[in-house]
Amino acid sequence: MPGGKVASDGFVIWGQSYVNESMITGESRPVGKRKGDTVIGGTVNENGVLHVQATHVGSESALSQIVRLVESAQMAKAPVQKFADRISKYFVPLVIILAFFTWVAWFLAGKFSSYPKSWIPSSMDSFELALQFGISVMVIACPCALGLATPTAVMVGTGVGASQGVLIKGGQALESAHKVDCVVFDKTGTLTTGKPVVVSTRLLKHMLLRDFYECVAAAEVNSEHPLAKAIVQYAKMIREEENHVWPEAQDFISVTGHGVKATVRNKEIVVGNKSLMVESGIHVPVAALDILAEAEEMAQTGIMVSMDGELVGTIAISDPLKPNAQDVISLLRSMEVKSIMVTGDNWGTANAIAKEVGIDTVVAEAKPEQKAQKVKELQMSGLTVAMVGDGINDSPALVSADVGMAIGTGTDIAVEAADIVLMKSNLEDVITAIDLSRKTFFRIHMNYIWALGYNIMGIPIAAGVLFPSARFRLPPWVAGAAMAASSVSVVCCSLLLKNYKRPKKLDTLREILVE
Repeated sequence: MPGGKVASDGFVIWGQSYVNESMITGESRPVGKRKGDTVIGGTVNENGVLHVQATHVGSESALSQIVRLVESAQMAKAPVQKFADRISKYFVPLVIILAFFTWVAWFLAGKFSSYPKSWIPSSMDSFELALQFGISVMVIACPCALGLATPTAVMVGTGVGASQGVLIKGGQALESAHKVDCVVFDKTGTLTTGKPVVVSTRLLKHMLLRDFYECVAAAEVNSEHPLAKAIVQYAKMIREEENHVWPEAQDFISVTGHGVKATVRNKEIVVGNKSLMVESGIHVPVAALDILAEAEEMAQTGIMVSMDGELVGTIAISDPLKPNAQDVISLLRSMEVKSIMVTGDNWGTANAIAKEVGIDTVVAEAKPEQKAQKVKELQMSGLTVAMVGDGINDSPALVSADVGMAIGTGTDIAVEAADIVLMKSNLEDVITAIDLSRKTFFRIHMNYIWALGYNIMGIPIAAGVLFPSARFRLPPWVAGAAMAASSVSVVCCSLLLKNYKRPKKLDTLREILVE
């Protein structure tokens, strides 16, 4: 009902409305929903009436998974925390030793009259003065500030990221992201909208278009790839039946990054790119190559279809670029971050897309293992690499990268493999993730500088180095207050991250897109 919350994850089976998904994506504008669209439990229905069929409830819902991710991320240690752990390991014993020697030094100095008795306050003797110096050293020393420097910043940083629609899975991801100087993009569903549509079909053999798509859709319906979904959707349009039941596909094989094979109505169907046809021993005539070249020049993806070992047709699919792709690549360049595109698509389409968005380095017709290998090559050259993808074929590269970023609408495997999940499926959030991690680690470094500087300056003053010249000393209660203040200051410095604002260039870009 209007104004009510969606009870669980599911998809719309009847009705049309706008749903406020800001609690999940951080996007303030309502999202239009109609029959077949997915909805997320906990989001708010704004106007119309929706009938929803539940798919995930309780702990399996998207909201519950996000809460678990954020909680585990906030508990996970960043590698930089090891620095504080190493210091803390020796800090406490060292402070105890310093406090003891401070007391001994001042006690012996008083006992052997190494300083005038006028230095001793009237309310105490030399023993008490020495004891106060020792206690002040022990009290003012603060390993707490060192221990709080990283976890408080990580906790606030991951929380802010979640509010921006960027789920960061722990301190390790946050630390790696701030060093990123190279981003590797997948094409389909990452640089493009991920909603490809069939734009043309060429039959090379005499057969009905309905029969052609009947077999192709039966093979592709089992695939999760966006291109496969586009083909199935187009086949439904030709059949003019939304819920058409396709013939059973037997011996289905998904060749990741290339296409699918199946047996439909006793015919061996192969649907995929040129590489799959060659590997399957299928002859590709010159006419088909010319059709593919023509499609590639228009940044379209050419799909070949064979039946019983003979090429029978080609399908041209267009996947529009995301409206902000070119600007995001430009902004990354201004941040001194290199952009590379690695895709399983053909070279012609890949080069056309890369030229349009402004990416200079392209790797096309790459299998999943080749994507991962490219990431490793970049790492070996000294770059800190982030991989941005959404499909099963991106998972090996996402795991291999220093930082794996998965598009939120991607496959479950890709989201699971990633270190950072971009819930809004917006390329702008790649920049937000890098910028937020950089600002978080700036706070961590500030915290360490303050914590170390405080102890380096505070301990000698508490030990009485200024007492002989200025008669200045820190009573234990003042030292205790200073210690508490140092810890509070570190926490406050981290909490300032709550005021995080995205780079102004992104807000300007968003205004342009809205207009």
